[in-house]
Amino acid sequence: MSLYRDEAIVLRTHKLGEADRIVTLLTRGNGKVRAVAKGVRRTTSRIGSRLEPFMHVDLQLSTGRNLDVVTQVETLGPYGRPVSEDYALYTVGTVMLETAERLVEAEHEPSLQQYWLLVGAVRSLATREHAPGLVLDSYLLRALAIAGWAPSFTDCARCGRPGPHHAFAVAVGGAVCTTCRPPGSPAPAPETFALLAALMTGDWSVADASAERHRREGNGLVAAYSQFHLERQLRSLPLVERI
Repeated sequence: MSLYRDEAIVLRTHKLGEADRIVTLLTRGNGKVRAVAKGVRRTTSRIGSRLEPFMHVDLQLSTGRNLDVVTQVETLGPYGRPVSEDYALYTVGTVMLETAERLVEAEHEPSLQQYWLLVGAVRSLATREHAPGLVLDSYLLRALAIAGWAPSFTDCARCGRPGPHHAFAVAVGGAVCTTCRPPGSPAPAPETFALLAALMTGDWSVADASAERHRREGNGLVAAYSQFHLERQLRSLPLVERI
């Protein structure tokens, strides 16, 4: 039995036996890891509360034949309670965790960029740095970009003609010129394109100053774009509160 240590954010848990849990983690050095946390459902457990979704932790694990085993846990970011106690934050955070688990499919394959992006997004939710909907849309755009599906919001996604352009085609990859525009493609407001570009690059001064109508239009485009490239619906996305 060998031991290793890593930082992680908890993605999901489910019950195992009478007192154990299987914990799905996105770790800094080992990518996605599924591990058994023994005895954490007992009221006497000292680590059970540290292994809830959204928690940022430092762990020691032992390698197992099928699943690794959690042996020690220390809290790095206590984000579970502040996110879970607010419905708007919780639904947004759940979409992030589901997306991360979907994008990092293989276990024990490092995905450092996805790890740091998720940690930063959950921290931003827990500390209420920005509107939850903006944090979610920014996270989804960046996570998809890391996975190789970066949308274009200026130049034409098909032919590369310099923009700005006035239509958005999900299947093509973002903004499209009049020549490349598929029939029925929506034509977002220029302010919506500017907002999406700001969320992609992390220009929060522009994003925080955006109007509600442009946020609504933008999150519809981001939701459609995300689910198209993930190739199936995000189960938690319809539960998100959009105010």
